[in-house]
Amino acid sequence: MQAIVQCKNLTHYYGKRCIYENLNFEIPKGRILGLLGKNGTGKTTTINILNGYLKPRSGECLMFGENSAKLSPETKQKVGLLIEGHVQYPFMNIAEIEKYYSAFYPKWKKEAYWDLMKLLKVDPKQKLSQMSCGQKSQVALGLILAQDAELLILDDFSMGLDPGYRVLFVDFLSEYARAEEKTVFVTSHIIQDMERLIDDCMIMDYGRIILQMPVKDLLENFRRYRFKSKGISAFDHLKDLYHPVSIKGQTEVYSMLSKSEVAKLLSQSGINDIEIKEEKLTLEEAFIGLTGKY
Repeated sequence: MQAIVQCKNLTHYYGKRCIYENLNFEIPKGRILGLLGKNGTGKTTTINILNGYLKPRSGECLMFGENSAKLSPETKQKVGLLIEGHVQYPFMNIAEIEKYYSAFYPKWKKEAYWDLMKLLKVDPKQKLSQMSCGQKSQVALGLILAQDAELLILDDFSMGLDPGYRVLFVDFLSEYARAEEKTVFVTSHIIQDMERLIDDCMIMDYGRIILQMPVKDLLENFRRYRFKSKGISAFDHLKDLYHPVSIKGQTEVYSMLSKSEVAKLLSQSGINDIEIKEEKLTLEEAFIGLTGKY
């Protein structure tokens, strides 16, 4: 599958603090990829490097085959970016801002913008300064979609949105991206929304990427196992068991292994004759299992 974005051996520091070292990943064409990570793991840093706003200490990032720090005007037109803060120009109304933005994009598709505005039931003469945070975010999304960009980069798209607006945002974006075969790279702290939206997830921990894979495959194979034991010291070193925790004799551990394979590993560590309970996970629970609760 063709990669729209290729990041190779990215290393970045803030002062002496290493954000990550030798980070490698790709964004396949036509997929919706969600970047998940705790605060401070480098999600926004990665997006800033992608857009050429930050220069990494070493390594390179290619977008459509070009270095992201030196994108040609033609390639820049292929990228739509939504960052925190959404839309500026609060003195404009939603009709004026659509007309203003359209002048900068030769492939402008105003239907994508106005279809979303109709769902919002907003008066075309309503000024942005009179709109809620959620409504402004929908205007921002409409402007991004109307650009007809091949790659959409959305950083923390659900910030400040109430549940209703989040559902509208996610559903409209999902339907649009799949119908138009767009590539989307998105971050959000609300993982329930990501589970509804994304095809693939990339989970980042401090300094590294833990995994990148289709969400469907992750949820089919990653499990939480619970059993009674006296502690975790006998098996907390095993690489195939993630973040074991034991509280008052009740132990839980996460793994890509099957129940029988987990039982075999525990047996080799001297833990036998236990009843193991296997549990399927949501994407949020899988994220916690891979990165830890704290």
